[in-house]
Amino acid sequence: MITLSVGLIAALAWGIHDFCVRQVSQSTGIFASVFAVLFFGCLITLPISGFAWDTALGAREFSLSVAGGISYGIGALALYKAFSIGPIRLVAPIIGAYPILSIAWAVFQGQPITPLQWIATFLVVLGVGYVAASSDQDPLVSNQREAVLWSLLAGPGFAVTFALGQAASANGGELALIGPTRFVALLTVVIIGLALRAPLWPKLGQFHILALMGVLDAFALGVVISAGRMNNPEFASVSASTFGLITVVLAAIFLKERMSMLQWFAVFLVFGSIATLAL
Repeated sequence: MITLSVGLIAALAWGIHDFCVRQVSQSTGIFASVFAVLFFGCLITLPISGFAWDTALGAREFSLSVAGGISYGIGALALYKAFSIGPIRLVAPIIGAYPILSIAWAVFQGQPITPLQWIATFLVVLGVGYVAASSDQDPLVSNQREAVLWSLLAGPGFAVTFALGQAASANGGELALIGPTRFVALLTVVIIGLALRAPLWPKLGQFHILALMGVLDAFALGVVISAGRMNNPEFASVSASTFGLITVVLAAIFLKERMSMLQWFAVFLVFGSIATLAL
């Protein structure tokens, strides 16, 4: 139950993060947005990791943290790219399906997953995908195939990040590892951005929103990684995937965007399924 709660806390932070994305102009650019979010997150996580650094952490934990940072940087770029060219109802269900990979990896690692837990995971994925997809009214675009490909890169990128991060923190040291993970993610974005000659510096007028997004993103990722030392850490990845649903609910509450009865039913189905995972 604690693991699921950890994931839901992360989902709330990511949900608010995505809610803030609505306030960031499209003119900011993909690389500039991701760079700023990771940069401001580093300002928080690197000092924390410095104070919490444990000399007992070995090369294995550090290597897993570095690999997780690379996959997170790539996943973040793919996420922003997918949402920039494809409508939400096309890309959100694909990206939100990553918990299936997390559960499959847990099975591969020897974790016992019951049929009921598999069903609950699929219901979470379907419910989140439906709420996100049905809230989007934008027309389908001509480059749907490209949007799907970027979505297929983003989802596994996050699943790999969570798996590597949780493996690295299985014996503790999660506070020490969040800084290196985020710094490597930032470095990955910078290297790719420079190679593609993409602008990396955002507009000054959007710094306050991007800084908030960076703090929320860093907190959420750190929370999910911290589940590595808990029982069934993969369930944190499942409950964290509800961030897209939370974004839609926040828009309904604060922006008065309409949600249908079927969407609300899907919301209750998702959280009911998450409760089932705790059984």
